[in-house]
Amino acid sequence: MPAVVLEDESLRDGLQFEDLVLPFSHKRRLFDMLRAAGVARIQVGSFVNPKVVPQMADTDQLVRELGGVEDVLVTGLVLHDKGLQRAVSAGLNHISLSVSVSDTHSRKNVRKSAAEALELALDLIVQARAANITVRAGAQCAFGCVYEGAVAEAAVVEALARMAQAGATELNLADTTGMANPRQIKQLVGVVAAIVPEAALSLHLHDTRGLGIANMVAGYEAGVSIFDTSVGGLGGCPFVKGAAGNVATEDAVNLFESMGVATGIDIERLCAVTTLFESLLGRRLPGRMNRVLAAHAIR
Repeated sequence: MPAVVLEDESLRDGLQFEDLVLPFSHKRRLFDMLRAAGVARIQVGSFVNPKVVPQMADTDQLVRELGGVEDVLVTGLVLHDKGLQRAVSAGLNHISLSVSVSDTHSRKNVRKSAAEALELALDLIVQARAANITVRAGAQCAFGCVYEGAVAEAAVVEALARMAQAGATELNLADTTGMANPRQIKQLVGVVAAIVPEAALSLHLHDTRGLGIANMVAGYEAGVSIFDTSVGGLGGCPFVKGAAGNVATEDAVNLFESMGVATGIDIERLCAVTTLFESLLGRRLPGRMNRVLAAHAIR
């Protein structure tokens, strides 16, 4: 069992706002390569309107085809009742959902106030648990918002505590805007862990201001052992100008393995996934370790 678990979100957070819509066969190949590299958790897509987000149109098909996979926790993002129904029909056993604690960001993202979005999330958690689906619930903009500035710590804690009470077994703190610093990470993780000790904690860190790796170390030192990442650092957010993707999965692997912390992931095989993504998308991704390994001809 690895000391830390990396949940790769390339197929969801990484691809959801790309102009290019990858065919199903490419997504399946990318999943298989991530699995072969040792990635233990993979978010394969979101159950959203395919007319609005065509990049996610085949999430149901992908989940169905992966139904027999036992060595990877396959997860998908759910935003509403229809999405949950689709996840159940596809046979998904674990879902992720999240709400923004910034009212302005929430309205731009899902056209609901933060309070309205939270009530919907609570109902979705109850429904999912009734269907024997485990739930990870997250707080977006937990460390700050580009529209509203500082976010009240109490609002983050309240949202997460209520979602845990509704049945979420893992709570995710998301630095959606990439505004967090290591001190903030340690502070908020410590507060949430003390108030909701029964839930596992995870971090979703965007590298917008170049502090993703530093924040990851701070989270690990504060007791977090689950981190969201994306191959090559692929991703971003259309509601946050200049937003970067998550910390590159290969950079996170290098970070922890160099510290003597096991990830269970083969970095050479993982970087082959980055190379394929770059080939499919037609551009270089911001992650560093793929370039480092290529320069030293390790692969």
